[in-house]
Order: sequence, then structure tokens, then C-alpha cells
Amino acid sequence: MRILLGVTLLLFLVVSCGSPAAAPPSPTVSVPGTAGPIAGVDRAAQAYVDAVNAGDLDALVASFAPGAEIVDVSRSIKGHDAIRRWADTEVIGGTLRVLSIAGRRADGQKLLVHWAPGGSGGWRAHYDFTVGNGRIVKADLQYA
Repeated sequence: MRILLGVTLLLFLVVSCGSPAAAPPSPTVSVPGTAGPIAGVDRAAQAYVDAVNAGDLDALVASFAPGAEIVDVSRSIKGHDAIRRWADTEVIGGTLRVLSIAGRRADGQKLLVHWAPGGSGGWRAHYDFTVGNGRIVKADLQYA
């Protein structure tokens, strides 16, 4: 019993003590059903994922620059008002999980995701985000 308490205390101390000089962690997205979080997801893309999963339409729209474009398979949706209408009818109520980072470039990244509109089992897709000034300027959403 003493050994178990000692091990528990040691684990608590190791986990709770951090170096104050340590660099802040890189952005992560928790991925239910996988081994752990995906490190390195762009903050703007993460804001979009978080807003979808929270059902937060205002936060979803705010993750985009005012003149941003979404290409949803072959359909173009441009600007905050159109993005709000699209998200309200087609996105809010669904779940979005990041499975991996499929590609990186200076102005964004391509994510492999599992998208499940409300009431469906969903499917895999590639969400390719172009980012400028901390917001999404283009999101190209294609089936994987």
C-alpha cells in the first residue's frame, strides 16, 4: 500500500511540476478515438474545427477573413454572409475530427479529417486551409 501511495505521489509531482521557462505548447487538436492530439494544426484551422464541434456559428464565421472563399467540392462560397448561410444550413450540428496533417506549406496546410454532418456516420475529406493574418482566406473542402 505504501509503495502504491508513493508511486501515485511521485506521478502527481512529475505531472504537476512544469518548467516556467518552457516554451508554450504548439497548437493541438484532440482527436477522439485516436492515440492522442494532433500537434501543429494551424490556429485558424483549429478555430474552425473547434467552432464546428461547439456548434458556434459566430466563431466559425470569425475564423475566416471577411473576403474569404470556401470551395465545397465544386461550389464556391465567398464572404462572411455567404459563409454564415452555408455553415448554418450545412455545417452546424455536425462533428469534425482532424485525423492527420496531410501537407504543409508557408501559407497553410491540408488536413485529413472525418466530417460527419448531423445524423450521419460521415466520411473522410481533405480540408486545405490557406491562412493570412491569422484567419482563413480560403478553405478547399474535397472528398478524400
